[in-house]
Amino acid sequence: SIVHFAPYELVRKMRASICLLGPLVARLKRAEIPMPGGCVIGNRPIDLHVRALEALGAEVQLSGGVVKVDGKNISGNSVFIGGRQGSTVTGTANALMLAVLTPGSTVLEGCACEPEITDLCHMLESMGANIQGTGSHLLKIEGVDKLSGCKHRVIPDRIEAGTYILAGAITGGELTIEGIDSGHMGSFLDLLKTSGMSLVSQDQSTIASVPTSLKPLEVVTLPFPGFPTDLQAQICALASVTEGLSVITERVYPSRFMHVPELLRMGAHISIEGSSAIIRGAKRLTGAPVMASDLRASAALILAGLAAEGETWVQRIYHLDRGYEKFEHKLQKLGAKVERLPESELPKSISSANN
Repeated sequence: SIVHFAPYELVRKMRASICLLGPLVARLKRAEIPMPGGCVIGNRPIDLHVRALEALGAEVQLSGGVVKVDGKNISGNSVFIGGRQGSTVTGTANALMLAVLTPGSTVLEGCACEPEITDLCHMLESMGANIQGTGSHLLKIEGVDKLSGCKHRVIPDRIEAGTYILAGAITGGELTIEGIDSGHMGSFLDLLKTSGMSLVSQDQSTIASVPTSLKPLEVVTLPFPGFPTDLQAQICALASVTEGLSVITERVYPSRFMHVPELLRMGAHISIEGSSAIIRGAKRLTGAPVMASDLRASAALILAGLAAEGETWVQRIYHLDRGYEKFEHKLQKLGAKVERLPESELPKSISSANN
């Protein structure tokens, strides 16, 4: 049977667990979920989630670190779910999953347009939901009594694909990536092409990256279809070994530069000015013990380690497994010298330096 609460032991590990609110309230008319955990990459409140729930008639209480929702009086309504930093992806998903089973008509304004939201709309429609405006900032939903099961193929992970493309770029290697949708990666691929990287689209699902000498990078992260914030740390690693002056500006999470101090330990030349990282490319990085602060920082530090001279030890890689499946195994197949070791095998010199 389905219960209306989620245990803290699970929720604390993943910020996306907040997306349980919408489905639980829709089906059980109540929910209790601890405040989400996940990556510490800046201020990410859940006020937009709460606003959407309340606009649809739910009563929300935040007490003792737990979000408690009473949804027995929910009904369709007009909801604006945008914020100062743009649209919220998880907030859009939550409101959408609640609205499809909420009586009456609901209009969601300021929705996120990321491919993952469009994919969610398609799946919900396959289950019997009535949604208009899929792929736009305005979604109109007519609530239905129930949904049915369906068979659905989840879209390829554009962030994982982008990370592997950057692994090829930072090492000067050549690789072919299969099973992606390049239509979801336009701004990222355009940036790399502008910087001089050779990317050959063999078909919609395969891209070959060929080693070239890159020009300095100018990047501004934005909501889709802009450059994704989840590739910002990895592009910082690439800029660290790209000759010339690169500027990486973070517009989604302005303080998302916790990977920078660790790149500095490896010899990168980076300064933070406001919401921008000013990077003067070094000829080479040097392997060093570094500490991952979050999911994408983990990937960025591993990429930097691939390009560095000597050994790099990346600690706290448990973050990595929330966004990449068998990351080190795939890199090994590409020829990378990388392995995962238990903390007990960490050299004493590194362990003592980080205590």
